[in-house]
Amino acid sequence: MVIRILIAEDMHLIRGAVAALLAREADMLVVAEVERGDEIVPTALRVRPDVAVIDIDLPVVDGLTATDRLHTALPECRTLILTGLSQPGNLLRALQAHARGFILKDAPARSLADGVRRVAAGQRFIDPDLIADALETGASPLTPRETDVLLATEAGLSTAEIAKRLSLSPATIRNYLSSAITKTNARNRIDALRIARNAGWL
Repeated sequence: MVIRILIAEDMHLIRGAVAALLAREADMLVVAEVERGDEIVPTALRVRPDVAVIDIDLPVVDGLTATDRLHTALPECRTLILTGLSQPGNLLRALQAHARGFILKDAPARSLADGVRRVAAGQRFIDPDLIADALETGASPLTPRETDVLLATEAGLSTAEIAKRLSLSPATIRNYLSSAITKTNARNRIDALRIARNAGWL
């Protein structure tokens, strides 16, 4: 059986390299290449791939959101997440989005083909070290609102500007920031943002 593959990667060189690597495998056929997350579902519905190799950091719609949407629209297509970041939180989010595999861009070339085959067969393909790190880090302790506030902080907004954007009072924003700082064991809001970003919680 030939495994039909869709590749979603916004960096042309990497997308071309992945496509070339997989095209060398006798049992694989790259049927589509896209560079934006919003192109994944409509393209998959048209070409019906068995496996989608999806980068996390895609424009318009991120790879994890697109993975979740693809699972809903075409559940028989299994997803292998491709990323340059080994953040434990990203692995947990990928599994929640119904991804079957998770591979780093700097993994050996042979691992990519093996991952595609195992995912196509309905198995999981995840680096054991990544699983251990994810279990140690755990899921995000932040509430959706605390996450929104930290993301607004990353945009450089003041407390008053964040309050206006989220339609909340400045006092409520300060409470959310204080809670986020406590939960991440940070020194301040910038440190909380750094910790949450490094853990893959944002």
